[in-house]
Amino acid sequence: MLSLLKTFCLLLCCSAVFAQQHPATFFTTTEAAEVKKNIAKYPLLKESYDDIKKDTDKWLGKDIDVPFPKDPAGGYTHDKHKQNYMLMFNAGVLYNLTGEAKYATFTKNILLKYAALNPTLKNHPEATSSSPGRIFWQALNDANWLVYTGMAYDLVYHSITAAERKIIEAGAFKPEVDFITKDLNSWFNLIHNHAVWACAGIGIVGIATNNKDYVDMALYGSKKDGKTGFIALMDGLFSPDGYYTEGPYYVRYALLPYYVFATALNHAKPELKIFQHRNSILKKALDGGLQQTNTDGTFFALNDALKEKDFTTNELVTAISVAWNVYGKDDALLYVAEKQNRVLLNKGGVGIAAAIAANKNLPAYFPYKTVEFTDGKNGDEGGVSILRSGSGKKLTTLIYKYSAHGLSHGHYDKLNYNLYDKGNEILSDYGAVRFIGVEQKYGGRYLPETKTYAAQTIAHNTLVADETSHFGAKEAVAENFHADKLYSSIKNKNVQVVIAKDDNAYKGIAMKRGVYMIELPDGKKVIADLFSAAAATEHQYDLPFHYNGDLIWTSVKYKSYAARQETLGNKNGYQHLWKEAEAAVNDSLVQLTLLNNRTYYTISSLVQGAGTVFFTRSGANDPNFNLRHEPAMIIRKKGTDALFVNVTEIHGSFDPINEFSAGAYAEVKNIRVLQQDASYIVVEIELNNKKLIIAQHNTNMNEQQANSAAGFSWTGPVGVFYDGKKIN
Repeated sequence: MLSLLKTFCLLLCCSAVFAQQHPATFFTTTEAAEVKKNIAKYPLLKESYDDIKKDTDKWLGKDIDVPFPKDPAGGYTHDKHKQNYMLMFNAGVLYNLTGEAKYATFTKNILLKYAALNPTLKNHPEATSSSPGRIFWQALNDANWLVYTGMAYDLVYHSITAAERKIIEAGAFKPEVDFITKDLNSWFNLIHNHAVWACAGIGIVGIATNNKDYVDMALYGSKKDGKTGFIALMDGLFSPDGYYTEGPYYVRYALLPYYVFATALNHAKPELKIFQHRNSILKKALDGGLQQTNTDGTFFALNDALKEKDFTTNELVTAISVAWNVYGKDDALLYVAEKQNRVLLNKGGVGIAAAIAANKNLPAYFPYKTVEFTDGKNGDEGGVSILRSGSGKKLTTLIYKYSAHGLSHGHYDKLNYNLYDKGNEILSDYGAVRFIGVEQKYGGRYLPETKTYAAQTIAHNTLVADETSHFGAKEAVAENFHADKLYSSIKNKNVQVVIAKDDNAYKGIAMKRGVYMIELPDGKKVIADLFSAAAATEHQYDLPFHYNGDLIWTSVKYKSYAARQETLGNKNGYQHLWKEAEAAVNDSLVQLTLLNNRTYYTISSLVQGAGTVFFTRSGANDPNFNLRHEPAMIIRKKGTDALFVNVTEIHGSFDPINEFSAGAYAEVKNIRVLQQDASYIVVEIELNNKKLIIAQHNTNMNEQQANSAAGFSWTGPVGVFYDGKKIN
C-alpha cells in the first residue's frame, strides 16, 4: 500500500511539474539559456537576433491595432493579424533571451485584445470555402494564428497573472479551438495539409494552456480514436521514403507545423519519440523535399504550385533549424542554411551558426542526386522519379511523375515529365494560377483558371485523348487510381531509365511511357521518350511540349495565324490556348529548336502517318489577365494505337555579348522505328553520323531475361546502344 501511495504521489508530482513547465513549445528555459550565451559569439545567430529585435522594438510602446476582420489576403486586416501573431511570438522569444519584462507585457496586451475580440467573431465576411475562418478569410490562416499565438502565450506564461491567463485562455483561445474542432470538425479531421496546421495549432495551444483535451484531440483527432489527428497525418500524407502526396510545393508548407508541433511534443511528451516516428519520417520529408528543388532553390511546380517559392522560406528556415538539433549535422542542410542567411533562435540555430562560423569551405552546391520516391502511405501508389545528370551549374534534371492524384491540389497529369537544365525550366509545368497575398487578385486565392486550365491535362507534357482530361478532371475519381512504375535503372550515369504505365486515366486506353536520360560518350545529353497508347477504338491523341524560351527554328512548314487567332478548343483547358500556327505532317520528323538563357534545345518527334502540329500560347478566354502567356508545341495523331518517339537534345551556346553562336543546330537527323509489336519497341535515332538504338521490352521487366529484336541482343527490359556499342 505504501508503495502504491508513493507511486500515486510521484504521478501527481510529475503531472504538476508538466503543468507548470513553461516555455515548452518553441524552446525550453535550458535551450533559451544556450541561445542567449552564444548570441554574441556567432555572427549569423547575432544577425538573426538583431533582425527580430529591431522589427519588434519599433512597435514597443505603441497601441497595437487588433482590427475587426473584414479583408481577404493582402488586405489590411488580414495582414495586420498576420503581423500581430508574429510580433507576439518574436516578443515572447525576446523576453526569454533578454529577461526584459517589456516584451512579455507587449505580448500579453495583444493577447488580451484578442481575448476581447475572438468571442464576438462569426464567419469571416470574405469567406468563400467550406472551411471559413474567423480572424482570417479561411480557417487555415486561423490555424496559423493558433500555432504562433500559442507559442507566444507559452513563452510569456509565467509573466501573466492567473486572472489574466484565465481571460486569455477563455477569450483568445477557446473560441478558436471550439470553432475548429466542433464547427469545422470534418475539416479538422482531414488528411490534408490544412489539418496539419489545424492539429499543430490546437496541440500547441493545448501544451501552452496545460489542456490535455486539446493535446489529445490534436494527436488523435476529435474522437481521439487515432483515425485522424497529427499521428495519422504523419502516417497518411507521406510515403515510407518521405514523399508528400500533395507534392513538393505543399511539403514546403506542411513542414513548418510538422516540425514546430513535433518540437513542442518532444518537450512536453518525450515518451512519444515523435521525431523517430515511422523511421524518422520528418527527416525523410525534409531531405526529400530539398531534393525536389531546382538549383536555384525553387520547388518543382508539380500540382498546385507557385514557382517563386524556394528553400529560403520561413517554413524551411524553421524545419532546418529544428532538424539540425534533432537529427544532427548535415552538409546539405548547412548549404541551404547559408543561402537562407538566417536561423531560428533555438538550439539548432546555434549549431548552424557555429558551423557556418567555423567552416571556411562551405559546400559550393547542394548535393543533388538522382532519386526515386514512392507515393501513398504504404509506398504502393506509383511515385516520382527525379533523374539527374551532371553537377553544379551544369546539372540537368528530369522529373517524371507517375504518382497518385495528390488530394485537392492534384493535377490530371499521369505520366507527365518536366525538364530543367543549368537552373532553367525548359519543358515546363504551369503550376497554379494564383497571386498569393495580392488582394486585387481575388484576395490572393486560387483563381478559376487553376481548375479550368492549370490542372487540366493539356497544360502538362503528357498525352491527352479526345480533348478530355484524365479521369474527366474529377478529383473524386482520380483519387481512386494511380500510375505504376514498371521498371527503372538509375545507377548507370550513361543511361537512366524509368518505364511507367497508366490504364485508368482514360477508359479503354492503356498508356505507357519509357523515359531515358542519356549521357553519350562525348558528354552530350539527350532525353529520349517512348510514349505509347493502345485502344480498341479510334481516338484523337494530343501530346504537348510546353517550353520556356524563344522559338528559333522548326522543321515544319506552318500556317501562321498572326492576323486572327482562334482557340485550340472550347473546354478542358483547350479554351485557354491560342492557336498561333499549325502544320499538316505525314511520316515526318518534327523538330523545334528553342533558345533558353544562352543554350539551345531541340525537340525532335517522329510522326508516323498523318498528323498535325499546333503552335499554341496560353492566355485565351482570360478576361481578368490571370494567365501567363506561355508557348507550346502540340503533336496530334488519330488512330486506335499511337506511338510517340521524342528526343530532347541539349546543344550549343549563344553569346549575346560577342554576337556568336556555337552548336546551334541539332545533331538529331532522323528517327526510325525498327520494330514495333506486342513484345518490343526498337527505335533508331541518328545523331550526325552515329546511331543511338533504344530497344525496350513492352511486357517482361525481368532484369535477367535475354532479349533479341531488330538485330540487337541484350539482357533485361531495355538495351541502349550507341555507335554499335551497348552503353547501359
